Amino acid sequence: MPDQLEAYFGLPTKVKFCRKCVISNQRPSSTVEFKHTKDEKKQVIGFDDEGVCSACRYHEEKERNIDWETREQTLLKLLDKFRRDDGGYDVIVPGSGGKDSAFTSHILKYKYGMNPLTVTWSPHVYTEIGWKNFEDWMHVGGHDNMLYTPNGKLHRLLTKLAFHNLLHPFQPFIVGQRIIGPAMAARHGVQLVMYGENQAEYGNKVDENNIPTMNEKFFSVDDPREMRLGGLTVNEIIARHGYSFNDFTPYVPPREDYLKSKNVSVHYLGYYLKWDPQECYYYAAEHTGFTANTERTEGSYSKYSSIDDKIDPFHYLTTLIKFGIGRATYDAAQEVRNGKITREEGVTLVQKFDQEFPQKFFPEFLDYIDTSEEDFWKTIERFRSPHLWNKVGSDWKLRHTVSLDGTDD
Repeated sequence: MPDQLEAYFGLPTKVKFCRKCVISNQRPSSTVEFKHTKDEKKQVIGFDDEGVCSACRYHEEKERNIDWETREQTLLKLLDKFRRDDGGYDVIVPGSGGKDSAFTSHILKYKYGMNPLTVTWSPHVYTEIGWKNFEDWMHVGGHDNMLYTPNGKLHRLLTKLAFHNLLHPFQPFIVGQRIIGPAMAARHGVQLVMYGENQAEYGNKVDENNIPTMNEKFFSVDDPREMRLGGLTVNEIIARHGYSFNDFTPYVPPREDYLKSKNVSVHYLGYYLKWDPQECYYYAAEHTGFTANTERTEGSYSKYSSIDDKIDPFHYLTTLIKFGIGRATYDAAQEVRNGKITREEGVTLVQKFDQEFPQKFFPEFLDYIDTSEEDFWKTIERFRSPHLWNKVGSDWKLRHTVSLDGTDD
């Protein structure tokens, strides 16, 4: 075996696991999703000299060094700047009605007296429990909502392209999910957008969490026709598949100068209030009728996180293939940091569930992306990085695992 195996995506060639949680140094940071190729150099979660990841270090920062009472007072002053009494909406809350967006919208309306409009970028294919929670968000939680569903024919194509070209079937969804808040705010004359948690909390540099607003440069592209979706530019998709540029309206980010001209400001509630996903679940269950699934999600032990979309399990399958990190790792790392489980329990859960194949919705996923099972597996195999995976007989095994039972451990 060579001394140093090739690592796709520019990932670190030496796999390390955090001493405090269960995440590895292969986890990508939150990055702009407009380009994503096998050879692209990706930013990854930081590890310090003591072998502790930046997400764990930020959790320590949240526990020890942040004055949350002062942060809440800052939130109140911010909300007062945008509060309206003329019958108009004064804050946009993007989300699906899951635990996080349900918590965000409800607490803004019923504790802080705002008048939110919730906006939803539609999942690919709703699960039964996802649709119930979405409806209860309005009917039990008491909210106004706009459900935005992009051209289903185009969205299927983009998802198919993203799967085959990037092994990232969620890329088009993530783009839409990220831009819908500020886009709808600008259209409807609302100047404040409030997302729940800052994803930087789970893997970016610690100091990125000290900024309460989203970087609006995310929403800027020099030429929307050259924006890459599913590994192709918009112009290439138009030429090959017969769409017009107008069909891509939902995916074109609002320009930074346009947002500034409309005085749109995008904030994270998690900067102002101490964020705990499990506590968000308890709050949403009590106040908005949010219901956990009756069975655990395949690939994890959780029953309440990201349960609204039948395509969701395949997003986490692809992170397992590309980065050696499956859904149980993401869930367990978060719950270890928040003190819900011990690291030892997290290691056991990852060992048990992380590599479980999401069989339940597999036929529907193949139908959605118009792909045969044979072509599905051919695509999967192209993205297994040699430094992560080892073929033993007919089975693929991880070389390194948090439970130290990989083929090279």
